Amino acid sequence: MGVSELLERIQQLVTAGEVRISEHGFDELANDGLTARETTAGIFQAVVVEDYPNYPKGPSVLLLQLDRAGVPIHVLWGIPKGHDKPAVLITAYRPDPERWDENFVRRK
Repeated sequence: MGVSELLERIQQLVTAGEVRISEHGFDELANDGLTARETTAGIFQAVVVEDYPNYPKGPSVLLLQLDRAGVPIHVLWGIPKGHDKPAVLITAYRPDPERWDENFVRRK
């Protein structure tokens, strides 16, 4: 599954309500004051930052999204290995400007 195919599939799963948030994802959302709703809503304007088609737990993709205030956030989405659903929010965080370029799409 290519990058755009994976993003498209995750968007379809979000639309269908087939979403799960990992325990780590819940912790990270809380740490950065983010909500599950804003991360799922933001997926439709997402930009692919990095993709991990061979991630051991299943294909995943790191997306640049915007929170409800329009501030950039990174959200790692995946689909469990051997399954075609649900979309799993693995983690979400506010990217560190020291580690990313000014657009938050390339590591420094």
